This record gives sequence, C-alpha cells and structure tokens, in this order.
Amino acid sequence: MPIELTTSSVDETRALGEALAELLSPGDVVSLTGELGAGKTGFVQGAARGLGVESAVVSPTFTLVREYDGRLHVYHVDVYRLDRIQDVIDLGFEEMVDAGGVTFIEWGDAIEALLGDSYLQLEFTTAGEADTRRIRATTEGSSWEKRLGGLERATERWRVG
Repeated sequence: MPIELTTSSVDETRALGEALAELLSPGDVVSLTGELGAGKTGFVQGAARGLGVESAVVSPTFTLVREYDGRLHVYHVDVYRLDRIQDVIDLGFEEMVDAGGVTFIEWGDAIEALLGDSYLQLEFTTAGEADTRRIRATTEGSSWEKRLGGLERATERWRVG
C-alpha cells in the first residue's frame, strides 16, 4: 500500500530525504520518478546528508552518474537522457547496485526491469502551490516490506491524511 506524503518547501523535501536515510542499507535502490523539477534532486541531497555525505550533491543530469562517500557510498544516477536500457547497463549500473552502496535513480521508472527484486519507489509531483510536493512512496520486494514500519515512522511528519 502506498504512503502518501507532502512537503511544502525544498528544505522539507531535503528533510524527508534525511529522515529516510536512516532506513537505507548497503545495496538499496531508490527509484525517483515524476515530473521534471518536482524535487528528486532535493530529496537525494537530504538523503546524502543523512548518510554522512559532506560534499555538495548536485544533479547528475549531464554527467549521468555522480558518486559520494558517506556512511554508505552513494550513487546518484539520472537516466532521463538515455535512450535504451543498454545505455544504462553500459554505465555500469549493475556494478553500482552490487557494490554495496545506495543507488538513487532519477527517472527510475524508465529502467524498472533493471531495478531488481527489492527497491523503494518515490513518485514526485507538484501540487498547486509553488513549493508544495506530493511524494508517493511504494515498496517493492521483501527487503522493503520488512522495513515498512520504519518507513511509516520516518515519514509520519509528512503523511497526508
């Protein structure tokens, strides 16, 4: 069952990412989907901060992959400009996932077949007011199903309804 969340600023979206970072484990994949400019990179900035990354986290749109060191190694991937799944494989995607870090994939729905058996999907949409974002969190696979209670607790502050 999806968890419906809302944030009212970029800082709140970052805070949500930071709160979810405590749940992340080696090998986790987080698929970020939704509208262009809806907060995906802001979320990753917060999650990376929560994982102990001290360097600035910026969009990987033109570089495709950015890496950061923290409590866990962070891979931030943007597949928006890639035309084929083979392009993602050629980036070394499978090696990233197998390396034991956390992989955040912007536009992850485009490569759903590569995401594996267990991942967290976050769908971002704008909601009326300029900085308001709706985020729909969906878990896939047993690894995330086991952490569903933790996910619900970590996101309680932002829950809709």
